[in-house]
Amino acid sequence: MSTSKIIGIAILFLVWLWLVWSLLSLGGVNLKNILISVMAGIIIFVPLYKKYGKNAGNK
Repeated sequence: MSTSKIIGIAILFLVWLWLVWSLLSLGGVNLKNILISVMAGIIIFVPLYKKYGKNAGNK
């Protein structure tokens, strides 16, 4: 995986982490907000892992 892809994923992760932190701090830590955070992480990062993570070793 190239350096630009790693930097892009890291920036995306930091933005997601900031949004999750603000959701949990403003909305409170409850089951609904935790599930929203986990589902958003799955929606964002699982396709990226399938595209770059699994296939990076095969090339």
